[in-house]
Amino acid sequence: MKRTRNIVMALALGATLSLAACGSDDGGGSSSSDGKIGVILPDTKSSVRWESADRPALEAAFEDAGVDYTIQNAEGDAEKMATIADGMIADGVTVLAIVNLDSESGAAIQEKAASQGVKTIDYDRLTLGGSADYYVSFDNTVVGELQGQGLADCLGDEAANVIYLNGSPTDNNATLFSAGAHSVLDPISSYTKVGEQAVPDWDNEQAVTIFEQLYTQAGGDVQGVYAANDGLAGSVISILEKNGQAGQVPVTGQDATVEGLQNILAGTQCMTVYKSAKLEAGALADAAIALVNGDEADTNGTTEDAEGDREVPSVLLTPESITKDSVKKVVDDGAVKAEDLCAGDFAQFCEEAGIS
Repeated sequence: MKRTRNIVMALALGATLSLAACGSDDGGGSSSSDGKIGVILPDTKSSVRWESADRPALEAAFEDAGVDYTIQNAEGDAEKMATIADGMIADGVTVLAIVNLDSESGAAIQEKAASQGVKTIDYDRLTLGGSADYYVSFDNTVVGELQGQGLADCLGDEAANVIYLNGSPTDNNATLFSAGAHSVLDPISSYTKVGEQAVPDWDNEQAVTIFEQLYTQAGGDVQGVYAANDGLAGSVISILEKNGQAGQVPVTGQDATVEGLQNILAGTQCMTVYKSAKLEAGALADAAIALVNGDEADTNGTTEDAEGDREVPSVLLTPESITKDSVKKVVDDGAVKAEDLCAGDFAQFCEEAGIS
């Protein structure tokens, strides 16, 4: 990914969305334009964010703008996503946003949409070789850099063996996360990589098996773990607990989920990366609404699609690193509820962190 050009990061895209509205898979809202927006989310397995954060934020933005919309979830099935896209196009969507499950199937959807005059937006993940009119996401190389720096901060200067548990090999974001982390960690001569593997489809159950194998191959001599998101971090922590090392081996994460934040408060995960779903969904909504109304979307840079040999107009937002000292920020932003985070045994940790 190329760094953004003409950066105007003061864009407050969608930052003031109201989350009061409620929509459904069948769409909602009274339309003030002739167009309709379709959004296809990827799954419910890789991260809880898609249904718990992105969907309500998108619904609220579309309702507030008074546009007709439909939001559906492909449940990790590329064929189902293609079928949903066909249905949406047949149902008259004029703007289609997707979180692709892989670039090949995503590009096919975008090609079909373009043939029907439907504008397309890549949401969160860039479709390599695709034809999206716009790309809306966080700067995913920076996400990886934050993860790498977070792990380095937790490890310190002592010699450390590190395992890398990367995200899905079909997700371009996972490649960028890993590259960003390596750019920070590889130059640190006291760190040694003792294992690295990608987790197909971000599957947390597979991650347990994969990490246990890597851990065993390293003879348990592991001092740090790069885990690409909070779900994978939870899988890592389960194996560390099994071996009596939870809390002793720093583990990274991403998405600032309830589970990830609880692990940080409990001391079994050293950090996560917060990417405000409210902000990202707001940026997508702004772009989609502009297209529905026949306008161009506001962007703050471009992103290179090397496979497609093109620069994709982009809205790239800035992620934040979250440690135990800053968990409260995620709660204050409304990304997670204190009652969910502080349930049961975690109440004492929340009290210590000033979260109520």
